[in-house]
Amino acid sequence: MTDQTPPPAASAAPLTEAEDRQWASFAHLGGVLGFLPALIIWLVFKDRGSFTNQEAKEALNFQIAVTIAYVALNVLSLILGAVTFGLGSIIGLLVPLVWIAAVIFSILGFVKSKDGNGYRYPVSIRLIK
Repeated sequence: MTDQTPPPAASAAPLTEAEDRQWASFAHLGGVLGFLPALIIWLVFKDRGSFTNQEAKEALNFQIAVTIAYVALNVLSLILGAVTFGLGSIIGLLVPLVWIAAVIFSILGFVKSKDGNGYRYPVSIRLIK
């Protein structure tokens, strides 16, 4: 028996400038669906394009902040609704407003990054650096 080890996997080719801008803009636009598109794009392309790495991290950080806001508003609405016999659950009406803001900022990020400009979200928690 011979020891046959498989050859090392070839590393993926670097992204061209156009592809780099494309995937960076898709990371922002994916925010309409939640944090998973930005996470997947960042994990797959972070080593292949510097602009994609930067913008996907920015989009992912923003989407994490939005997810935290969703959870906090729902928990607060549930607790206040239970304590005030339903009157406090009106806070739950802020959840659609958070979603609308997230969609608007994601589209703004898409437009900026498709032109090759970096975009910084106005409200974001920088968890991934």
